[in-house]
Amino acid sequence: MKYTGPIYRPPVEADTLLLQVTVGCAHNRCTFCTMYKDTPFHIEQLDQIEQDLREAKQMCGSLTRIFLVNGDAFVLSARRLKEIAAKIIAYFPEMETITMYASVQNIMDKTDAELAELRQFRINDLYVGLESGHGEVIEKINKGHQLADAYMQLERLNKADIRHSALLMLGVAGKNKGIENATETAKLLNTTKPSLVWLGTLGIFAGSELSRDIENQLFEPATELEILEEEKKLIELLDLTDVPLYGIHPTNTTPIKGVLPRDKARMIQTIDRTIQSSSSTFLNQALKRSTL
Repeated sequence: MKYTGPIYRPPVEADTLLLQVTVGCAHNRCTFCTMYKDTPFHIEQLDQIEQDLREAKQMCGSLTRIFLVNGDAFVLSARRLKEIAAKIIAYFPEMETITMYASVQNIMDKTDAELAELRQFRINDLYVGLESGHGEVIEKINKGHQLADAYMQLERLNKADIRHSALLMLGVAGKNKGIENATETAKLLNTTKPSLVWLGTLGIFAGSELSRDIENQLFEPATELEILEEEKKLIELLDLTDVPLYGIHPTNTTPIKGVLPRDKARMIQTIDRTIQSSSSTFLNQALKRSTL
């Protein structure tokens, strides 16, 4: 299997085969991100993809799920995605789900008819990097879309019967703005109904635009207490049915996971216990995080 540069995949896809179809990230301009700064974006050749599928067939025998890498593989045209999906299905006719990372802009670039066709080719589950549901925050971190776009494009996925996981970033709004960010983000999720909610926490990495903003006093990171309160408020406000929520990323202050609404109270209690058991020194600082 060929892999170029750093490879990232959702933790819940730890046991899923990774198939490289792009390298790097087509957007690569989010202010907080350094994941692909040294990896020029390009599209993998179909011949190489087929060679990898032959190898995967020899290794795995059968597969029902596959994850396409890299950073925003849904940037590929609908035509190219259908070509890749057709090859996957040829090698693995039992395939049920072809999944990958996507941006709101990637969805915007597909027509309704193309989304419906991709669904027929078993592309039926996307991890969408939203980070926030707050319009100002989305603009400041340069996600490449407006808040109204997120509402519209996620609803288009729903109409096409393509599931999506909402990838969010605690602390991304900065100091004193966590509750406001949680409130606006809950509105987005309650309207667009993701199949899964994933929570990570903002890290400040050397070389990122955000790190320069901090040096220039244009951004002040949230404290650990603010981040925990933001997480708690978001969970309180979410009105989703039978939706898993994972807050188990290594960047998070305390790991939580459960299914909404069943485990809402238990997850909130976990956050409360963390706040109660932590020192004021810890809670009133912004910890340095070393990984995305």
